[in-house]
Amino acid sequence: MEIKKSPKADLESKKLIFVLLGYVFILAVIFVGFEWTNKDVKKASMDGVSDIFVEEELIPITEQLETPPPPPPPVQEVVVEEITIVDNDTKVENVEIQSTEDDKDKKVEIVFAPPVVEEEDPTEHQIFTVVEKMPQFPGGESELLKFIAKAVKYPVIAQENGIQGRVICSFTVNKDGKVVDPVVVRGVDPSLDKEAIRVINTMPAWTPGMQRGKAVRVKYTLPINFRLQ
Repeated sequence: MEIKKSPKADLESKKLIFVLLGYVFILAVIFVGFEWTNKDVKKASMDGVSDIFVEEELIPITEQLETPPPPPPPVQEVVVEEITIVDNDTKVENVEIQSTEDDKDKKVEIVFAPPVVEEEDPTEHQIFTVVEKMPQFPGGESELLKFIAKAVKYPVIAQENGIQGRVICSFTVNKDGKVVDPVVVRGVDPSLDKEAIRVINTMPAWTPGMQRGKAVRVKYTLPINFRLQ
């Protein structure tokens, strides 16, 4: 049996019409879209321009300060001396002025006075090593040996190490008998040398040395023995 189609149901004949209608619709949509975007751009641009505010920068006006004029100099008072005019008939007393020409016949004697120079005693600061009378410990050499034996404290370090020997020291006896400036001339060990200096610094005043009847400074040498028993 053959199928018959109705001319109204035949869509192939209307295919071209539908395609044209589709093109028209698409073109209308594109046109409306372009028109819509242009209006938004213009509006946005106008609104942005109206909202921009340009702040003007104010430049301060520079004013030149006028320097005040310097103060006027102080007015100096002019002192006018009064001059008294005297008549020619006024008598003036004669005043005698002594001149050096009146004494030209007199002889002038020039006396030369030599300057007085105070001579400094050469023994004032001099330190002697040998004098007429050497300085002496109170009580003599025997008392000096007793003092050293009693004052010396043997260092523990030297005892433990078995160190012994003779420390030779020198010092100065001043004019007042005080013992100053002790030094070690020949040492044995730092501990023994230090003890020898300590003993000398504890010495009492000596009888000062004498030279030509005057007390002088004398350098004295003293050996101190350290022996272990």
